[in-house]
Amino acid sequence: MTVLSATRLQEIEDRYPELFRRSFKQRFGGLMIVIGVLLYCIYATWFFNLPKLVAEAHWERFGIYLTQWVSYDVQPEFRIKDGGIQVHYPRFSPLGNDPHPDWIANRPDGSIEVSVSGPSRQVEISGKQVILTAHGATVPIDIGGEVPRVEGATPSWVTVHEDNIVADMGFSGDVSISADRVKVRKRFLGWPNFIFDTQSPFFGKPAAEVVSLIVSGPRIKPEQSNLSLALDNIWHNNAWQHGDVWTKLFQTIVMAFLGTLLGALVAFPLAFVAARNITPNRLVNQLLKRFFDFLRSVDMLIWALFLTRAFGPGPLAGSGAIFLTETGTLGKLYAEGLENIDNKPREGVKSTGAPTTLVHRYGIMPQIVPVFVSQTLYQWESNVRGATIIGAVGAGGIGLKLWEAMRTNANWQNVAYMVLLILLVVFLFDAASNALRHRLMGTRTGR
Repeated sequence: MTVLSATRLQEIEDRYPELFRRSFKQRFGGLMIVIGVLLYCIYATWFFNLPKLVAEAHWERFGIYLTQWVSYDVQPEFRIKDGGIQVHYPRFSPLGNDPHPDWIANRPDGSIEVSVSGPSRQVEISGKQVILTAHGATVPIDIGGEVPRVEGATPSWVTVHEDNIVADMGFSGDVSISADRVKVRKRFLGWPNFIFDTQSPFFGKPAAEVVSLIVSGPRIKPEQSNLSLALDNIWHNNAWQHGDVWTKLFQTIVMAFLGTLLGALVAFPLAFVAARNITPNRLVNQLLKRFFDFLRSVDMLIWALFLTRAFGPGPLAGSGAIFLTETGTLGKLYAEGLENIDNKPREGVKSTGAPTTLVHRYGIMPQIVPVFVSQTLYQWESNVRGATIIGAVGAGGIGLKLWEAMRTNANWQNVAYMVLLILLVVFLFDAASNALRHRLMGTRTGR
């Protein structure tokens, strides 16, 4: 075991002062960051009153909306009048104008049995009584008086109100009972009538029969082939509005492309004037850079609000909002890229006596084009997402249609449809943009 003398220890300490004489920041910097983050979280919890927000939040709505994204319901109403029971459906029922579902059975004694989800969840309706079967229990409800009344104990899944009773049948649906009517909400997984709506001659037919009609069946309309009729029915589906949704989606893509392209075309020459090493006039540099800052500091959504007031709702306002924002963003990016170029190729071309345009063409452009195109492609990809948001304020595109579907608060299947389309488009544009950027920059994506 070697024992170091005091002199030797002092020499080692002098040689490596960063290890033996660490500053306060080096010793406690990490701890101070952790404490700062914790203090900020405590402050944010107090400032936003998070405990109250969590306690008062309507968490049940999340489950309801999520359920409605992937399912639909049918709501028959059984009206009890003069000892008989009449069945009514909403005007735009997914079952069509004259539905006769097999889960509603008429009994010989005049009562009706509704299977909400097989024999374990069903409703029996007669003129004087409703019998609910669910969650392993059977609950009879008297409807012979002015208000419905539960006979016996009331289970937790049955809620009694002043003039009606509501029974929660789980995911399968629910039942609302009053003295003269019973409304059943039966839930199904999937999207109803996604291909053909209830007005189509192909509605309700099995897939094999539809294919047979299209391929070799007699013409449904003499003036139009069955294939053309089927495609027309799908495109003009009244429930899902495929034609309008896809047209609006295409508008969104065009808005993003046009706004980004115009912004790049305007920002490109202005960036040469804003770059200090290209244009030595400092006043002009600063004025243009502050102009870029102004354009990009006003959010795209705010520009869209201004332009919709000026030009009215539509894709022109959306393209203009993207154009203004991208002029500022790309102008700043291009100018910074120009200021970071290697001046040696530029000086070499200039030493030959070439004019300014050729100096820029051969001394600057080869260095900046791949970077500029990469930045522009990234902004274009980002603007496809941004165009969806600004559409919600009237700037056209699928964003406006998405907002309209959400405002009804009863059309969440269509919301899910449009969200999935937007995700698909963003994914495809992201993949295409990445592939083009890697190709331009001379790199390869990992396999």
